[in-house]
Amino acid sequence: MKTDKRSKLHCCRVCGLHYNNYYPWGKDGRTPLFDICRCCRVEFGNEDFTPESAAAYRAEWLKGGGNWFEVKSKPTNWSLVKQLENIMSPEAVEHLLQNRQ
Repeated sequence: MKTDKRSKLHCCRVCGLHYNNYYPWGKDGRTPLFDICRCCRVEFGNEDFTPESAAAYRAEWLKGGGNWFEVKSKPTNWSLVKQLENIMSPEAVEHLLQNRQ
């Protein structure tokens, strides 16, 4: 799912999981709710507080296999690439996945 800047407010800053009718960092994008992402297990407002901390958490999550935290919530047609493209350019996703290890 491609997202515009406004709908990025519905996405996890680490893994790009899109939440319908939910704002992990509040409607203003600056007030985290401190819930846990169903996919990557980041705590909104803690491990993703800065772009650098979100990138570091993402790298560790991917290094560990990019597994879903709540497996029962994982869509049957899930695509890691498409999910990451909710928060990153296709080129950045390709580079990230080529260099993870």
